[in-house]
Amino acid sequence: MAEIKRVEATEILDCRLEPTLRVTVATDKTVGRADVPCGRSRGRHEAVDLRDGGDRYDGLGVQSAVENVEERIAPVLIGHDVLQQRLLDELMIELDGTPQKSNLGGNATTGVSLAILKCAANDREVPLYKYIGGANAHTLPVPFFDLIEGGELAAGELAFQEHQIVPTGAESFSDAVQISAEVYYELGDQLAANYGVRSRNVGFEGGYTPGDMADPRDAFEAELQAIAELGYEDKFMLAADVAATHFYDEDAETYELMGKAYTRGELIDFYEKLTDTYPIVSLEDPLGEADFDGFQTLTDALDIQVIGDDLFVTDPDRLQHGIDQGAANALLLKVNQVGTVTEALDAASMAFRHGYGVQVSERSGQTPDTWLADLAVGLDAGQIKTGVTRSERTEQYNRILEIESNDTGSEYAAGLPGYQ
Repeated sequence: MAEIKRVEATEILDCRLEPTLRVTVATDKTVGRADVPCGRSRGRHEAVDLRDGGDRYDGLGVQSAVENVEERIAPVLIGHDVLQQRLLDELMIELDGTPQKSNLGGNATTGVSLAILKCAANDREVPLYKYIGGANAHTLPVPFFDLIEGGELAAGELAFQEHQIVPTGAESFSDAVQISAEVYYELGDQLAANYGVRSRNVGFEGGYTPGDMADPRDAFEAELQAIAELGYEDKFMLAADVAATHFYDEDAETYELMGKAYTRGELIDFYEKLTDTYPIVSLEDPLGEADFDGFQTLTDALDIQVIGDDLFVTDPDRLQHGIDQGAANALLLKVNQVGTVTEALDAASMAFRHGYGVQVSERSGQTPDTWLADLAVGLDAGQIKTGVTRSERTEQYNRILEIESNDTGSEYAAGLPGYQ
């Protein structure tokens, strides 16, 4: 038994200069420390991100969540075996007693749950990804590089949140990172030449934000031009995080895109033409977060990966609803959306069992903590989304490069694994 002796939290800053939590769980032998990410684009069904309100940090402080960790959660967990992840997470779920962790705060429970996981891996003296996935964890994920940003992540005119390149034809993870970086450099030069130097300004996750670009087709054209200039046409596919909820008008039941109101059917027609024109392999949240019927229609219409993010919020119950209905065919996995490691792993297992892909994802508010990279490898998910530049993003790539270098049994998941 590795008995928990200490559970502590402190307020730190994420990459947006906004407060978040760092949680420490310790036994007599080992320590686990985890930072909590936070999304800017959040679905209404996510676990609650508890904030203090008031004037301090413009209301974004997390001292109340810190107090919940140390004064409410710690007394319940101290004395238990740190290796009992499911039991410990269930104790927090029971203590909170609400569907969306609104009592303790999903940020509080996420931090504690991740710190438990890291402490247990240290106790077993194995890398975190091996502790998560066991001896067979070996798949290095295909990275989705967000080269042009819009929506909630940028100050431009693009409604789609992320316009991504996907190195499905790379020979290794290191090759995938190298050629994607080269496309990023080339794209920056081309955007500066065609849209002016300010187009090289970046959004929250390091992607370019050309201010005069409003049509997602222009973003895809620019990316394809950069890819072609380097002779990498056979190395890349395209993808997008549409985040359609954020341009959906609930009253009118229409989507406001490029100055036009689209009905659900019209938007699905737009996606069909888009995927017929461009080598798009994946669309994330192409419709509103409650539209299971629309997701079913779209998934049937398009022979690509359709990812549910705001639709599922990593919640096993919502995912089961989608599986039963045939809505989407892949899950975006974010631990802080649901609030504990156990619930997130349950959602991943459910997705895999039903032939759904799993894409492990960051949030716009990240820190350099690299548990995200280990989670992607540990699950053998085969896909990861973690932005493009800025150290909190590149540290995830660096961690997977380290795993590739040290683990001779690892292999790159070429193609689009997990999606069937």
